Amino acid sequence: MFRKLTLTALVTLIFIAPLWAQRTSDVPAKHSSYLRQASDGIKTLQSWYTQSTGLYQTTGWWNSANAITVLANYSRVSRSKAYLPVFTNTFEQAQRTSSGFLNNYYDDEGWWALAWIDAYDLTRQQSYLAMATSIFTDMTGGWDSTCNGGIWWSKDRKYKNAIANELFLSVAAHLAARTSDPADRARYLAWAEKEWSWFANSGMINARHLINDGLDLTTCKNNQQNTWTYNQGVILGGLTELNKVAPNPTLPATAQSIAAATLTRLTDANGILHDTCEPNCGADGVQFKGIFLRNLMALNSAFPNPRYKKFTDTNAESIWNNSQGPNYEFGQVWSGPFNAGNAGSQSSALDAFVAAAQMNSRN
Repeated sequence: MFRKLTLTALVTLIFIAPLWAQRTSDVPAKHSSYLRQASDGIKTLQSWYTQSTGLYQTTGWWNSANAITVLANYSRVSRSKAYLPVFTNTFEQAQRTSSGFLNNYYDDEGWWALAWIDAYDLTRQQSYLAMATSIFTDMTGGWDSTCNGGIWWSKDRKYKNAIANELFLSVAAHLAARTSDPADRARYLAWAEKEWSWFANSGMINARHLINDGLDLTTCKNNQQNTWTYNQGVILGGLTELNKVAPNPTLPATAQSIAAATLTRLTDANGILHDTCEPNCGADGVQFKGIFLRNLMALNSAFPNPRYKKFTDTNAESIWNNSQGPNYEFGQVWSGPFNAGNAGSQSSALDAFVAAAQMNSRN
């Protein structure tokens, strides 16, 4: 027989059960809401897409790689196949601008390599992974002994900076995780570990656990230049991926310390992420913050942290409520007000919506 419930237990059940149901329903509800917002924003992003070039009007070459990346991530999180033809078209048409997705800048090459890795993860189309492999091979040519290692920012060999080397690390680690050939896996892993060993000792990670822009070549020391948000982001994805291939507790620990420093030091009193260039960040700076959110999503997938989810929700909600213009255009200052949108600021904001949707998913 069933035992009779005490009055206290019955009252508790009556009042607590609805609250429990509400809490458990919040996650899928927010997931769906962020996906709807991302869907609306992506339609606007695609209004700047040019079929004949495979690139995006109103923004640059490397920004287009990031737009393709957010399109792939949205497709994965939403399980949509609507944009698969875009990847095919860009893969073919954009090479008319730069054959093999190669140019004078190693960081540009890294963005395209990661874009095609994301497209491969979504479609399993081997040509995308092969392209990323080819791009990485070109990037290895940027490594030399200046300042004891690392790759150059450009083929002019005048600056060694954080972003090019973070991308080099991330591409190497991603390829190591995806190749089926043991020799290739060992080679990519060796490059990733070599890069990380150099980067960790380069001095670019400062005492506040933030990453400055690059090195002073006269001293080979931290040049103390800006701690851009994207420099705090790419390293999170790179270290997370490297840890999957070659687990080492220092890798996620370092990523987590950089993430924590970013959430503490590069945000305003309301927890909204900012770059110091705002509100006039030019064609490049408008892209930076979304890159941080994208890589925080990767770190959170491997090492979930309620603080990351709260931060991502806060920023996505602020963009929607405070930095939205007509036709679902999103601006560069996420705390608002909206000033103007372009494909760079749009894809950056979409990174935040996709990350929020993913972090609120039960899958």
